[in-house]
Amino acid sequence: MWHATLYSIAGLRAGWTETAFRQEAIAAIVLVPLALWLGQSWVERALLAGSVLLVLIVELLNSGIEASIDRVGLQWHLLSKRAKDLGSAAVMLSLVLCIGIWAGAAWQRWGFCCT
Repeated sequence: MWHATLYSIAGLRAGWTETAFRQEAIAAIVLVPLALWLGQSWVERALLAGSVLLVLIVELLNSGIEASIDRVGLQWHLLSKRAKDLGSAAVMLSLVLCIGIWAGAAWQRWGFCCT
């Protein structure tokens, strides 16, 4: 278990070298505490914070896919492009989900919605 923890910390350090992960992690430092304030129940808080963490998870997986593809070779190949594009699409969908959850929570809290 100790070695697995060290590998995970090494993975987070490797992720930190990626610009996109760094930007999303900095946003998470702001958004996760904000989720505790914005959410009106534990479920809302979990959805808000969880959607932010999901973006980080998907970004790390995407970075892992990209590193694996680059390890195989830097020459252009249709399947390499496809793998990288699919990883990028997964990150985009996680961001869309996160934005949708946050917009819904903000709308419920400050919008014209009745509870």
